[in-house]
Amino acid sequence: MASASAGSASAQASTSSVGGGHTPLLATGDWTKSLIQLAKTAELKKHALTLQLHTAHILSAHAALEQKNKAIQDLKEQKNKLESERSRLLNCLREVNEDRDKADIQEATLNKEVNDLQHKIKAISEGEYSVAKQDVDRLRQELGQPPLPSLQTTLEEKSAEYLKALRLQVDATSSSAGTKRAGEDLGADGQPVKRPRGRPKGSKNSK
Repeated sequence: MASASAGSASAQASTSSVGGGHTPLLATGDWTKSLIQLAKTAELKKHALTLQLHTAHILSAHAALEQKNKAIQDLKEQKNKLESERSRLLNCLREVNEDRDKADIQEATLNKEVNDLQHKIKAISEGEYSVAKQDVDRLRQELGQPPLPSLQTTLEEKSAEYLKALRLQVDATSSSAGTKRAGEDLGADGQPVKRPRGRPKGSKNSK
């Protein structure tokens, strides 16, 4: 009887020992939270890359749009000059009209390209960009990060940079033109050219 009890106890101990070797490990709360945090961070990186791609496309299209608009403005100014040239130089009327027709064609082409770019920007902004921006901002909020700047803010910053570069270019051109005018009175050897003094040749003193 004692032997049977000992055997039973030994079997239970053996079973307990074997079972103890395969006891599943239960994740603690902090470990699970870390896994969720890592998963969300990976998802954030994925959506952030998509957002960066769409943003790059929009910025590229917007830069092209600004250049096209400037080109249109330049062409309009050129047309005004051509109109004045046609009335002043009647002997060159045919050549001026040809230039004006070319400017009209270019303006029409640029207007079409501008419309296409505007539709492209609107489609991306209201479609894929909007979805990606919402996903990124939501995940950043869950991770305790501030939302990304709005598209309008990004475009305004790029426009300000473009205008600043344009102003610097204009200032540099103006400065170069002023320097050139200041040096017009210099001779070929770099020395100042002396202007003639006195009365013009052939003039007589009044008596």
